[in-house]
Amino acid sequence: MEDVPQPSDSPYEVGDKVRVYLSRDDPDSRHHGETGTVVDVLTDSLSEETDRLLDSYSYRIETDEGEIDVWFRHRDLVPE
Repeated sequence: MEDVPQPSDSPYEVGDKVRVYLSRDDPDSRHHGETGTVVDVLTDSLSEETDRLLDSYSYRIETDEGEIDVWFRHRDLVPE
């Protein structure tokens, strides 16, 4: 069985290196496997609904080709 990469146990910060890890049926799956640097962090109130603190974090990342125009949830990124 293949080891599945896991998101960080703490929020990512601007400057952290990450890899996009999405399922094939995700609307943004074309970005699966891309690596980049966190350039922006957004927090919202989703954790109040899910009782999981890290659910409140979303990130924009920049690759060698430029900034990806998608906000990724914490669960969509793994440390690089």
